[in-house]
Amino acid sequence: MRRTPKDSADSARRITRRGMILGGAQLGFATLLGMRMRYMQIDQGEEFRLLAEENRVNLRLIPPARGQIFDRKGVVIAANEPAYRITVVREDAGDLDDTIARLATLVELDPAEIERAVAEMQRSAPFLPVTVADRVSWDAVSRVAANAPALPGVNPEVGLSRHYPHGEIYAHVVGYVQPVSERDLARYEDPDPVLRIPRFQFGKIGVETKYEDMLRGRAGSKRVEVNAAGRVMRELDRREGEAGADLQLTVNTGLQDYIHARIGEDSASVVVMDLVDGDLLAAVSAPGFDPNKFVRGISYNDYGTLQGDERHPLVSKTVQGFYPPGSTFKMVTALAALEANIIGPGETVWCPGHLKVGSRRFHCWKRAGHGHMNLENSLMQSCDVYYYELALRVGIDRIAEMGRRLGLGMAHDVPMSAVGEGIMPDKAWKRERWGQEWRIGDTVNSSIGQGDVLTSPLQLAVMAARVATGRAIEPRLVKSIDGVEEPSRAGADLGLNENHLRMIRNAMFQVSNNRRGTAYRSRIIAEDMRMAGKTGTSQVRNITAAERARGVIRNEDLPWNRRDHGLFVNFAPYENPRIAVSVVVEHGGGGSSAAAPIARDVTLQALYDGDPPLEAYPTADRGRIEELQKELRERRDAPAAGGTSRA
Repeated sequence: MRRTPKDSADSARRITRRGMILGGAQLGFATLLGMRMRYMQIDQGEEFRLLAEENRVNLRLIPPARGQIFDRKGVVIAANEPAYRITVVREDAGDLDDTIARLATLVELDPAEIERAVAEMQRSAPFLPVTVADRVSWDAVSRVAANAPALPGVNPEVGLSRHYPHGEIYAHVVGYVQPVSERDLARYEDPDPVLRIPRFQFGKIGVETKYEDMLRGRAGSKRVEVNAAGRVMRELDRREGEAGADLQLTVNTGLQDYIHARIGEDSASVVVMDLVDGDLLAAVSAPGFDPNKFVRGISYNDYGTLQGDERHPLVSKTVQGFYPPGSTFKMVTALAALEANIIGPGETVWCPGHLKVGSRRFHCWKRAGHGHMNLENSLMQSCDVYYYELALRVGIDRIAEMGRRLGLGMAHDVPMSAVGEGIMPDKAWKRERWGQEWRIGDTVNSSIGQGDVLTSPLQLAVMAARVATGRAIEPRLVKSIDGVEEPSRAGADLGLNENHLRMIRNAMFQVSNNRRGTAYRSRIIAEDMRMAGKTGTSQVRNITAAERARGVIRNEDLPWNRRDHGLFVNFAPYENPRIAVSVVVEHGGGGSSAAAPIARDVTLQALYDGDPPLEAYPTADRGRIEELQKELRERRDAPAAGGTSRA
């Protein structure tokens, strides 16, 4: 069929439009391609040129500065100090053995450290730097830098390392850091890449580990140009990391230091608690250890010495040490009986020196007996029979309930390692733990803080604080994080009868201030600073028949580790309580002779925030106290074993 001229014209117009559309699309694509080529050749040309000619760009992490830790007054107790080290990058070193041999001619290298470093290199990514010599001198760094062309992959670096300027004083509270381990990495499902850096410092115990994620900060990064020989040519760009958060603790360095000096060579623990917010002003476990040795890598001999010491310096006794509370527990039994309306303040119990339960006799510490005892006199003179009788009336379940109400038998929320619960036994506990029924004799033993009852010095301080305030006060160790105050732990009302609490407080006052009180010799005579307290002696052994036959019945006649523990708890000032104190002296003997004098001195030191005036002490003690204060000042001002000041 022949097309008309009109059809031909229409067809030509359609073909022209399609051609224009197709041509425009091709032109647009060519334009985009040209722009992309221009971007890659001109805008990114420099970067691609760096990747050419056997050059490459490495991305390296920049470890963040670890957050510092301060005491309540702003004194640094965990700091960062510059430390020079020498690292090796395995993929840049070529012949690793030859490189290390050359390095050894310039720097003294520990064979054990080299063996460790080589093992780390095999486990780590080949581009990661591994430390082969740490804390080297500036002279050593200079020699390595001057010989850099002959040492491929070897880099002298300056970094930050943890330092504890007060040595043993805060070892159990702050803890220490060490190189990160596989066990540490296992704590995280997706570990922070910075933790993969060999020998990166990681919190191991104490506050350092409990606040590890906050203290660590966030790593930065840098891109460096590296030539074919692996040598860094230049730094291309850098993104700084974020330093870790700074922590301010509630502890007082001056008080912490004083307590360490006051304890001396004893194996003991002291806790001082503020009664406003629950702040721990001091938490001392003695003897201590130098945490700086762990940061640098403690030697086998030094660690063996610490482990073999029978006073257990590695254990934080304030939260890990559990002891029968002895007579300090009598406030719990008394309050349980008062709250159950089983006994009144004027009611008396006859103490002939023992109480017979079934076929067994439970003796009072005073074998001749105390005679008629009421509540006040029983606490003041620490009569055991009075509490045996109360316990039989009130029952173990109500005693245990009161103990938990006062803070015993629970793990308090403080950022220290291995905080334990202790034992506040009752009938259900014995069935679950031992599969046995509770016996009357168990109740009698528990009433005076013996038997299965176990408490820590921290729990005893909380108990004293709750008796003093009537509130469910909790211990607080971290005061602020990066300047932001942590919530108060003053606690709500315990719901105990205030009259009953007054009776207990008054009886505790008599313990320290009545001539017949068990702690009268350790009293405070400054009217506005007088303390109320309670002594305790916890038995840790039974005298064997052979020892009794030899006349070995006194603590002084026994080996040290079989002697009784001495305990004391108190609060002060009596009229307006501000602090609570607990002291445990391991195998120290009686609480009145071993623990109460320490508690009195610590209480005054805390209340006066420094050495108290001699007028606060009894006249007969002032000469001895003056000499003691002088001796302690000299000890506190002396350099610590690690070469740093103690104060």
